[in-house]
Amino acid sequence: MQLYTGLKIFHYQDKLDSLSQDSSEIKAPIHIRIKPTNLCNHNCSYCVYRNKNMQLGKDMVIKDKIPAKKMDEIVEDCIEMGVKAVTFSGGGEPFCYPYLAKTAQSLVDGGIRIASLTNGGLLKGDAAEVFAKHGTWVRISMDGWDGPSYAKFRSVPREEFSNVIKNIENFKKMGGECFLGVSYIVNRENAEHVFEMGKKLKEIGVDSVKFSACVVSNEGDANNAYHAPIFEKVKEETQQAVEDLADDSFEVFDSYHHLDEEFETKYDWCPYQQILPVIGADLRVYSCQDKAYNLDCGVLGELTDQRFKDFWFNGNDKFFKIKPSRDCNHHCVSNSKNMLIHEYLDADPNHLAFV
Repeated sequence: MQLYTGLKIFHYQDKLDSLSQDSSEIKAPIHIRIKPTNLCNHNCSYCVYRNKNMQLGKDMVIKDKIPAKKMDEIVEDCIEMGVKAVTFSGGGEPFCYPYLAKTAQSLVDGGIRIASLTNGGLLKGDAAEVFAKHGTWVRISMDGWDGPSYAKFRSVPREEFSNVIKNIENFKKMGGECFLGVSYIVNRENAEHVFEMGKKLKEIGVDSVKFSACVVSNEGDANNAYHAPIFEKVKEETQQAVEDLADDSFEVFDSYHHLDEEFETKYDWCPYQQILPVIGADLRVYSCQDKAYNLDCGVLGELTDQRFKDFWFNGNDKFFKIKPSRDCNHHCVSNSKNMLIHEYLDADPNHLAFV
């Protein structure tokens, strides 16, 4: 079964048909990313949220976190609205959030699927057990291949690499059917260790490894130039991993590719902000994960003095203020999916029968 496909949204036809500017109907988002805190226990050298030269996270305040009472309110609204899934992500490290276990359990009890991105350093205790037993997936970001390299990339003690490996092994022993994946972020220094890490992760019981290119610039060409010296070598390693490691119990997803297509947005409104918005630790609602903490052009509204459900259903003008062809000339993870939706909505109704 396909885990990484841009066609999932086409299982929600009612939502698709409500997206256009001409529609008077507003439906709940299918999926929400919640950034509960901007604090992090790692300090990754390539973290786009803390790189002053990157647009993502440029207005982020590290001390921000969602207050417990407000988080309870957001959870109540998500359940009432019929949101299907919630993913916790950064900003910071979700498992630094002191109320994560309670929040995740409340969502599960309300019938909402949960997932989380994490660095794995705090993947233990009550919060880890909730995700192990009730989560759909957890994905750990990694880059190093041993203690010294991990410490260098993340400004953590050398033993943190072993700690993360131990947390992965223990997580798989907690029971449940949570799909545990690792996103291995490829840079110039770890390019020689891609296959090696894929093999190691399979041996310790991870369900999936995804190889992705680190993003070092707001410009697609600059990112491609950074990866050019290692591109062929990395592709050899990722393909070897696909051929030698992938089987019915271990998925290898090769997402290492040229980045141009994720930087060219040519349409004038973004469907995906109504499908997968982001609630930040600053209580602002953002159009997407690639415009999170961009106060000049990314904010749909604020929740400080209003409930999420009241904000969401109060008119659709907010969904059409951002013009991607003008405002989104940077990395856009939803670009290919947006183009599919535009093609779907732009189909001539008089010719639909001629399939």
